[in-house]
Amino acid sequence: MKQEKPAHLRNVIAHIVLIILSFMCLFFFYILIINATRSHADLQKGFSALPGNAFLKNLKSIANDGTFPMFRGILNSLIVSASSAAICTYFSSLTAYGLYVYDFKMKKAAFTFIMAILVMPTQVTAMGFLRLITKMGMYDSLLPLIIPSIASPAVFYFMYSYLKSSLPISLVEAARIDGSGEFRTFNQIVLPIMKPAIAVQAIFSFVGSWNNYFVPALVIQSKDKMTVPILIATLRGADFMNFDMGKIYMMITVAIVPIIIVYLLLSKYIIAGVTLGGVKE
Repeated sequence: MKQEKPAHLRNVIAHIVLIILSFMCLFFFYILIINATRSHADLQKGFSALPGNAFLKNLKSIANDGTFPMFRGILNSLIVSASSAAICTYFSSLTAYGLYVYDFKMKKAAFTFIMAILVMPTQVTAMGFLRLITKMGMYDSLLPLIIPSIASPAVFYFMYSYLKSSLPISLVEAARIDGSGEFRTFNQIVLPIMKPAIAVQAIFSFVGSWNNYFVPALVIQSKDKMTVPILIATLRGADFMNFDMGKIYMMITVAIVPIIIVYLLLSKYIIAGVTLGGVKE
């Protein structure tokens, strides 16, 4: 009985802490949605935990604003995020497979080089990247937001760790003995094994690309090619003294809907992927 009481007390404390943390995480989303239902005049009055009656008005304002292509921006963000997630996970998996399965002289050097790139901030190479895409004729297009995601050191390392724990070399050797080509082995045998890891990294790559502000701000100039973060930032800073705060909150609410949908559909992979690569079978 003496041992049960401390255990019961720990469970109660753990639940209280989890409830507090959940409240802190969800409170800001709740306030965002509440503010999206209030008019600019109501927002000027101060904080309110009760919803307003301007939800449809704010939604119509962003839908009918010809100077602010919000839904075009959402489409651009979907194209960039989905494409980036697809090529990032596939080619990172392919690179990890190559370094894990093959033995060659520069294997350790290649791994070290990729890990060195991992710690290099994006801002350090920003000016060189901007000059490069300008000379290649890709300035003010969506391609510079998609193509660089083909090389992601963080995703590569995750995939490499997962392969080490989940893919026996004997399986690859058996496929070779049966006459399977290298790309066929990777696409038909290795990729299905890596599906949980790929799903997790696809989610994080999608969200990271969706929320990316720095690179799109450098390379995008046309409004019809801007992504969601850029459009919201330009709207907020266009006229500081004359803007509709309710409209801005509604735009942010609409912009996070695709991310919420992705998380709801694939959240089980996120939970399962927390321990990926850490257990030997």
